[in-house]
Amino acid sequence: MLPMGKLTTHVLDTASGIPAAGVDIRLYALEGGRELRAAAVTNDDGRTEQPLLADEVLVTGDYELEFDVGDYFRRRGAELDDPAFLNTVVIRFAVRKGEHYHVPLLVSPWSYSTYRGS
Repeated sequence: MLPMGKLTTHVLDTASGIPAAGVDIRLYALEGGRELRAAAVTNDDGRTEQPLLADEVLVTGDYELEFDVGDYFRRRGAELDDPAFLNTVVIRFAVRKGEHYHVPLLVSPWSYSTYRGS
């Protein structure tokens, strides 16, 4: 039997050096179409309160995370172009059932990076 896995994320505002609170996040499964699987808002620590997917609902396949960072930076008073250079950051990645995936987003109004964390 495979161990149960989970998918987590967090958002760090690298321009200010703080966790990004209040970022709307959506998770889509891409197998057989694009299906919304979870939605969350980051807390004061820049994390979601619960894993986005866990246990038997985290299946092998391709996924897409959307982060509404433009709204976050506007609320923080950042001077953004209209439209913002980064409004929604999209990260596509694949997972295998039974493994833990942590997909953080490090973001500023002008750049972002991600990696498979632990």
